[in-house]
Amino acid sequence: MKKVTMLCMLAASALAFQACNESKSDKASEEHAEAATDQAKDMNDSLQTVDEKDAEFAMKAAGGGMYEVEVAKLAEQKASNAKVKEFAAMMIKDHGKANDELMSLASAKGITLPATMDEDHQKHYNDLKKLSGKDFDKKYVELMKDDHDKDLSLFNTQATEGKDAELKEFATKTSGVVQQHLNHIKQIKESMK
Repeated sequence: MKKVTMLCMLAASALAFQACNESKSDKASEEHAEAATDQAKDMNDSLQTVDEKDAEFAMKAAGGGMYEVEVAKLAEQKASNAKVKEFAAMMIKDHGKANDELMSLASAKGITLPATMDEDHQKHYNDLKKLSGKDFDKKYVELMKDDHDKDLSLFNTQATEGKDAELKEFATKTSGVVQQHLNHIKQIKESMK
């Protein structure tokens, strides 16, 4: 009889222990699910908080950056002026880096950036593609001066009026580089007269 009582007590203890463990496991699962739900909500909230003008800035900056890299690749092939080729190499390096940074920021914020150049940029690209030598150099320098004037205004506006802190920081940092490019292309233009 003692053996039977002892076995019953052991079985009852085992069941109680198992029930206790299941309760802890269920609680851990619930906590894990709550944490995952909170994380998903946080990610969703961050995707929804980008101001329309901030998103517009990102799209314009990405389109302009893409254009500047593509015409710089043309310049590396078609330009006859060594300073123009040097400027083109700088465009590929600097704007390539800025484009990558902007893509990363936009992706994190749920902003879809353009995959191709807009109509105006594509027209300038096509026009440049038809030129070579000094004609190419002159037109490329003119386009880069005009484009960097517009870029500087776009980036300065975002740096002062943007609502998204990260996009403002990106615009502030990049506007300094754009200003350097503008100064450089103006010097090249002067030297070609």
